Amino acid sequence: MTAKDRLAALGIALPSPAAPVANYLPFVISGSLLVVSGQLAFGPNGKIDPDHTGKLGAAVSSHAGQAAARLCAINILAQAKAALGDLERISRCLRLGGFINAAPGFTNLAGVMNGASDFIVEVLGDKGRHARSTIGVAELPLDCAVEIEALLEIAGA
Repeated sequence: MTAKDRLAALGIALPSPAAPVANYLPFVISGSLLVVSGQLAFGPNGKIDPDHTGKLGAAVSSHAGQAAARLCAINILAQAKAALGDLERISRCLRLGGFINAAPGFTNLAGVMNGASDFIVEVLGDKGRHARSTIGVAELPLDCAVEIEALLEIAGA
């Protein structure tokens, strides 16, 4: 089953890739590597749901944080498709880096990040199994609850 088939089975259409919110590229290809810049939890309408703004452990629940992380992963795949033309060109998700907008004392960072990790594996299968880092931070752009970046390997590059 292809990534496109898995997305269809989940009822997910990849959105148009989000434009950068500052002076950076949304992705860079170098050799066989695709680096996708940090993606925020923009929904299909191009906006961040109020449930996905603010700090985990304060205004944002772990469940809403996982949903935000999943949206970030959807946006990573949208950027990857824009970069490569076809998600089947991804031979492996090497790494995800997660930044969680966390209130002091919030420790469920890994659980929130699982929203992205689980989704990437669900769509890419074994090619989606990856290394990762998850970091609690004081603030994120647009007060988003989660931001996630990716390092992907390109097949045949």
